[in-house]
Amino acid sequence: MAIVHDLVLIYVDNKAGFYARVEEIEPDVKPGWWQVKLLVLSSPLQVFTWILDEFQIEGADFTMGGTPLRLEPVVSPVELERIEAENAEKERIQKMRQEGGGPKVISLQDRRKK
Repeated sequence: MAIVHDLVLIYVDNKAGFYARVEEIEPDVKPGWWQVKLLVLSSPLQVFTWILDEFQIEGADFTMGGTPLRLEPVVSPVELERIEAENAEKERIQKMRQEGGGPKVISLQDRRKK
């Protein structure tokens, strides 16, 4: 789900249309709906306020004036790389534990007794 300050790619007619930053998400008068203020990253900068429900904020398709639209969160390649590295490390540790070759704990107290 997109949150404040997230970058999103807006798809228009199932094609990448434009990028925007979520500036604010405030409850609308209608329960279950939200006023989403978007800073459209174009020249000149524009601010749109769309009234969306939670599913639409999470990326479900919707229409405005008959035009299909969709919000998709943008994830930085740097962030993806970090997440992949963390997952690889977790998998490596889990595999070592399953094979019984996990890191060994050496007691400093036992070492002093020798």
